Amino acid sequence: MNKQNKNRLSDKIIKFSIGAKLVTIITILVLISLGAITFLVSYMVSQDLEVSAYKNNIEINQRFVSEAENTIENIRSNSKVLVQIINTPAATSELLEQAVGFYFEQNSQVAAIFFPSGGREIFRVNNNFFREKDLDVSLVNSYYRENNSYYQRAIRGESIIQNVSYYFSTHLLALFFPVQGGKAISVLFSPENLDNNFSSRLNESCLINNDGDILIHPQFEHVMGRANISNREYVKQIRKNSLPGTNMQKLFEDEGVKYFIAYTKLKDGSTIAITMIEYKKIFQGIEATTRRNIYLTVAVVFLSILFIWFFSKTISTALKALSNAARKIEGGNFEIELTPKSHDEIGYLTTSFQRMSKALSIFGRFTNREIAIKAMRGEIKPGGLPKHATIFFSDIRGFTEKSEVFTNEFGKEASDKIVFWLNNYFTKMVNCVEKTNGVVDKYIGDAVMAHWGTAYSAGSPAKDAFNGVKAALMMRKEIVALNRRRRPHDPGDPPIIIGCGLNSGIVTAGQIGSDIRMEYTVIGDPVNLASRIEALNKPLGTDILISESTWNLVKYFFITEEMPPVSVKGKEKPVRIFAVVNHVSVTSGPRTLAQVRELLGIKPPDLSKVNVNADEKKYKIGASE
Repeated sequence: MNKQNKNRLSDKIIKFSIGAKLVTIITILVLISLGAITFLVSYMVSQDLEVSAYKNNIEINQRFVSEAENTIENIRSNSKVLVQIINTPAATSELLEQAVGFYFEQNSQVAAIFFPSGGREIFRVNNNFFREKDLDVSLVNSYYRENNSYYQRAIRGESIIQNVSYYFSTHLLALFFPVQGGKAISVLFSPENLDNNFSSRLNESCLINNDGDILIHPQFEHVMGRANISNREYVKQIRKNSLPGTNMQKLFEDEGVKYFIAYTKLKDGSTIAITMIEYKKIFQGIEATTRRNIYLTVAVVFLSILFIWFFSKTISTALKALSNAARKIEGGNFEIELTPKSHDEIGYLTTSFQRMSKALSIFGRFTNREIAIKAMRGEIKPGGLPKHATIFFSDIRGFTEKSEVFTNEFGKEASDKIVFWLNNYFTKMVNCVEKTNGVVDKYIGDAVMAHWGTAYSAGSPAKDAFNGVKAALMMRKEIVALNRRRRPHDPGDPPIIIGCGLNSGIVTAGQIGSDIRMEYTVIGDPVNLASRIEALNKPLGTDILISESTWNLVKYFFITEEMPPVSVKGKEKPVRIFAVVNHVSVTSGPRTLAQVRELLGIKPPDLSKVNVNADEKKYKIGASE
């Protein structure tokens, strides 16, 4: 078939290119999925936020009311007790002064009290209060002379609270209330304990009297400026509809702004506690999140279009090259009519050639058969993916010395002997990895690298980390068994002590290598840290060490002992590491690190004299941190 006929066939088969299809599909899916998710999340979170804000606002108001009522009631009751003591027939002037002094001592927030005694009204001041505030005591007398009308209203049975901060230049309230016998008591007190409770990040609360005067407010200038909000529409409705002791909440609109307003009229009827939150502020967080999601959607769509377009070009080029190769494989001079299965570049290939070429390519690249099969099935996609994995490294202690012994003892046969010995060791170790659903990544001399949670996963990072530590303990058991079965005087069967290091974190997992050969592996900082942790077993006298991130995932399932922290380049704080002793639930075997060392024949180091740098892999004995 000449080139012109081939082009005609391509034009007939390819109605829509792979690039156009992928760009269209990905764009639609991204827009629909992210748009739907953004809408649903925004809607549901908005509903939850509104309900939560409604409940929180009324709860804050109730706490404010409780604190205010307790404060006012304590002042009223203590003042009544004082007046009763003073007005007893047997009361002397000395008793009077003692009672007043005790009263101010127990009620340090009270500045002065005005009360009936012996047929006349007298007042007493808290000198300590005025001294600490640097206030003029004479202001008390002038205030009561100028505001006697409130006292007379209290005698007639009315409870009144007034803001007198402007008069004394400090935050003070005046409480007037009736007592039995047609008398009344007035108390000047500081509401400092309430000031701290009447503010929050979003909610704003205030306490007003029946005239609409602000008594307590988080913005202190309203208190000192004698602000009055009786003309506000929501205040008018609250004063009209609220009953003493009733807690209510409504959605009000004030000057074009909507508020959730919770309000309660205190039991004595003299004040109203109001807690409000601007309706719009409830949704500020979700609005910002929605905007970020929209920006993210636009960015994802744009990057997807670029990526898919360039990626599809490489696919088209590769498929055309493979179609020419297929013609050569099928016989060269034979013209074979291919029936396409779809109207794009993949139509050039038959299903059988596609499977064959894919299988040959994949099996030529992988040394791990299980990984190769998963890749062939499409369970492992090309490229890298972030995975929360547990990484494992182990090596044999003193392997170099053991190799020299093999060379000295067996001469030319040393290579066969040491490979046989290593293969027997690796067989045991690999079985431990595979039985716990892990992947053996590679062998580096006498070292083994493996990982859990990458190609396979037990369902969660915690389960994968558990399997990794479990595999290390299985390896310990196998090593103990190998050493017990070994022939003590056989140079071809030396004893084995291994060091294992595990770390968990987000890694990049994928197919890495050349066009000829690739391997499935993991890369990233957690991998490097796992390798460094493994190297610390020798100076710390351990066989299994895990990082803090792994320990956080498995700490309830294994007995561990924390080792000295290790400084690692790129991390601000030293890294915490832990030695693994045994399963928590196992009744036999070591229960302490000392027992592990005794079991494996490891000499314990003097940790007080060890300074470990995991980056340089130097172990200084006798040096201080």
